[in-house]
Amino acid sequence: MFTGDAGPMKEVWSHADDVTYMGPAGGFQNGWPEIEKVWDDTAALKLGGKVVPEKMEMRIGEDLAYTFNYEVGENFDQNGVRQQVSIRATNIFRNENGQWKMIGHHTDLLPYLEKNSGK
Repeated sequence: MFTGDAGPMKEVWSHADDVTYMGPAGGFQNGWPEIEKVWDDTAALKLGGKVVPEKMEMRIGEDLAYTFNYEVGENFDQNGVRQQVSIRATNIFRNENGQWKMIGHHTDLLPYLEKNSGK
């Protein structure tokens, strides 16, 4: 993703109409077409760096699962300035035909992304 390839994110997400996204740039996207655009736009920024989950708590049911965790690491803003990432995140997954697909993602805001998103 941070190198410009949104493909892996598109692969893990459900493409259903009921998916939701409230990411670090702000806004509230509902439905796969809106979320796919977020991934395409974010990949185009080529933020570089690396962000990983920490202190993850996971709960799994028959058809739904969720995680609470921190996302930590670093990216680079559009001016090439290193930006620390340390946000809380909630992810919701649904079992679709035997595969766990993400249906919801919510994080804290990152000011450098919010400022550049025009939201």
